[in-house]
Amino acid sequence: MHRGVSPDELASRLRDFLAAASGQGDVMVEHLRRVAGGASRETWSFDARFADGPTRTLILRRDPGPTNVGTDRALEFRVLRVAHAAGVPVPAVLWLGDDPAVLEGCFFVMERIEGETLARRLLREPRYAAARRVMPAQLGAILARIHAVPLDASLDDLPGRRDWEHPATAELRRYEQLYRVLAPEPHPVIEYGFRWLARRLPSSRRRVLVHGDFRIGNVMFGPEGVRVVLDWEQAHVGDPMEDLGWMCVRAWRFGSALPVGGIGERADFFRAYGEASGEPVDPDVVRFWEALGDLKWAVICIAQARTYLDGGVRSVELASIGRRTAEAEHDLLELVD
Repeated sequence: MHRGVSPDELASRLRDFLAAASGQGDVMVEHLRRVAGGASRETWSFDARFADGPTRTLILRRDPGPTNVGTDRALEFRVLRVAHAAGVPVPAVLWLGDDPAVLEGCFFVMERIEGETLARRLLREPRYAAARRVMPAQLGAILARIHAVPLDASLDDLPGRRDWEHPATAELRRYEQLYRVLAPEPHPVIEYGFRWLARRLPSSRRRVLVHGDFRIGNVMFGPEGVRVVLDWEQAHVGDPMEDLGWMCVRAWRFGSALPVGGIGERADFFRAYGEASGEPVDPDVVRFWEALGDLKWAVICIAQARTYLDGGVRSVELASIGRRTAEAEHDLLELVD
């Protein structure tokens, strides 16, 4: 169990937090269980029975401990709240716990949406055939809605908000710094990738809220298609084409030949985005961001492995992700000249 806290103790502490945060003195926490998936954050499902209301089905998202890919749980909470208010399909966030002493890590509680997130089920099971047909266009339209979210004062500390250089320059620098600090051995392909991308920076100047990890696996779906978009911990202000490129990264196709999340063609995805946003899609700019996505994924694989090697989180999943660095390097070579 995480940091020596048993599930029973976690439920007890969560009950006390909910009683104070909701203003209801009598709260029961039931059916608390860890949800599989999510290498960088813990997700727990539970039911909360309040004294003066119905039982609510909820999700706890909690920091797992020290990692090499740090994000801000309070900022993710605020991004979700603003996105929900703007009509983006996301779970409603309810309470923020920014004192790490309460549950041994910062956390927030949000509503639980029923659905599926496993890519292999979406790509292979007959019950999701209709979802596979409609989701490329749905994803394009949802992405347009995300990029139209107003950047109000609560999001002033979003990464990239105060940058005046091109977002691609900032992203390249950020990941090169991570790579220089974390890589335990030389990676010639990654070195070449940094130089190739630096010579081809896009000239686009549009800056919007970028999800930062918009891909199959972070989208909850049902037989009818998309239900909600999850995992906003990488949200920042940047080039909207970054999200389109990330969705096309080969790692998120899960073995399928179809380039958009393994379920669709680029043309359908780009057309839906263009129609919903009123902004044309430049395929060459998306290709740049797809290549940068491969490079970022390679660096993230190194970072996840270092989190395990350094003893930050003793997770076999983090350790095993390190071997995927070579896959990302291969995919990067397929895109660069």
